Amino acid sequence: MSANVVQSLGCEVGISSCSSSGRCPSAPVRQNGFRTFRVRISATPAGFSNAVSSVDALKLAVGSSERRCGNGPIIVAQSALFPFLGRKKKDAQKVKIELFEAIAPLNRGVSATEEDLAREDSIAKELEKLNPTKEPLKSPLLNGKWKLIYTTSNSILKKSRPSFLRPNGPIYQAINTDTLRAQNLESWPFFNQVTANLVPVSSSKVVVNFDVFKIAGLISVKAPGRARGELEVTYLDDDLRVSRGDRGNLFVLVMEDPSYRVPLK
Repeated sequence: MSANVVQSLGCEVGISSCSSSGRCPSAPVRQNGFRTFRVRISATPAGFSNAVSSVDALKLAVGSSERRCGNGPIIVAQSALFPFLGRKKKDAQKVKIELFEAIAPLNRGVSATEEDLAREDSIAKELEKLNPTKEPLKSPLLNGKWKLIYTTSNSILKKSRPSFLRPNGPIYQAINTDTLRAQNLESWPFFNQVTANLVPVSSSKVVVNFDVFKIAGLISVKAPGRARGELEVTYLDDDLRVSRGDRGNLFVLVMEDPSYRVPLK
């Protein structure tokens, strides 16, 4: 429990049993696998009521018994739930920063070593456990144009080519859940595009049926029937999306334009 929380409660936090002099130890200990706090508050009804309200607001698991310590009653509060209450968003933000920092020098994944690939996958899996959007295909957060910042897909990165024959400008993927349409867009130097119809197979996974390739953004070519794949959204918030393909590839994207609409045809 941080000092500012203690101060806001207007109480003294300690653990274990109180001494006969009314003093409590100052450090938490583990008791049956829990960190146990005893909180001494004002003995006045108002002080007790205000402190309990503050504790409730903090979602402490307050014990049912009271013990007197010095001049005030003791509330026994076990913090077994602390790691899961109020920290999820903060933890996800920390993992996102770790992911961004790890990705930054990798040129979208082109320069990633085997060690880098393993590290990015590990961080992504940690972030996926904190996914705040359990049914992404039903969420408006999925809609719009996303910028690809990292992938393991060689069909996108084209690592085997000389650098001047690879996509060097931004790469985007757009999704509209209301029309079940998607679009991949390369920029400089090729400006290739492809659109697709999406067929949901769960609340987070779709089959991707490509329909039209557009070469250099100008020449349209009908996609062959075998041009299909699968995509699962494994993490989604208002500015970051993590997805995984049916071939095991990892995709990390950041929101570029939430208002973007994919062409119907």
